[in-house]
Amino acid sequence: MKKILFFITAFASLSLSAQNTGAVKSGEKFIYSASYNMSGLMTQLAQVTMQTETVKTSKKTLLHLSCEATTYSKWDTFFKIRDRYESYVDPVTLRSNLYKRDIFEGKYTKKEKYIFKSDGRTIESTVTKKNMPETKKAFQVRGGSQDVVAILYKLRTVNFSTFKPGQTQSFVVVFDEKEMGVSAKYLGKETINAGNLGKKVCYKISIGAKTNKLRGTDKNIIYLTADAAKVPALIQFSIPVGTGQLTLTKATGI
Repeated sequence: MKKILFFITAFASLSLSAQNTGAVKSGEKFIYSASYNMSGLMTQLAQVTMQTETVKTSKKTLLHLSCEATTYSKWDTFFKIRDRYESYVDPVTLRSNLYKRDIFEGKYTKKEKYIFKSDGRTIESTVTKKNMPETKKAFQVRGGSQDVVAILYKLRTVNFSTFKPGQTQSFVVVFDEKEMGVSAKYLGKETINAGNLGKKVCYKISIGAKTNKLRGTDKNIIYLTADAAKVPALIQFSIPVGTGQLTLTKATGI
């Protein structure tokens, strides 16, 4: 599931300079069914939920972005997953302020917290793994680098109506305390079943990354509704251990 969620978030590195023009709103909730190819059949294993809400601190107002993955109860005895990814961002620029990651996968657990400093190039991280002492460090990144959840939402602010099929751009995300190159190639439009939204014309985007977590050429695809909301309607992934997809079942608050 770690590799699956990496794809969900890493594919979004298409535009680090975009502003939130209203595509991303507080109060959104997207629910997906996560399926994995088992013996040639797509089998539903988990639910993935993405939500947004406004939060206020003593100094600023932020947009809280969250992504949770939970295996369906019948699979818990086989491999129980309870993962939560969170990002607190500026509601206009979607710039990261704070990132949290809490993983429970079988017997593996890990907690991460990144604080993005005001200089835009320094991240202070705190990491805790099962049966290991907590570690803290500061590391440097390129200006504009953001956590994987914030980048996911930034994709929805891109004006794809100006893109031509085959157009590719490359960017960088921060994951596991490292910067990672990601490329996004616009492939055109396709009609996709978008859960309770019905059939929608979508932008089709192929994702590549400088990592061993993704496999194949044009095998990792995200479909965004070709409207103002740009809701992720379908995500298809190919990873070292197989293939799968996330299918939108319900979208509210858009």
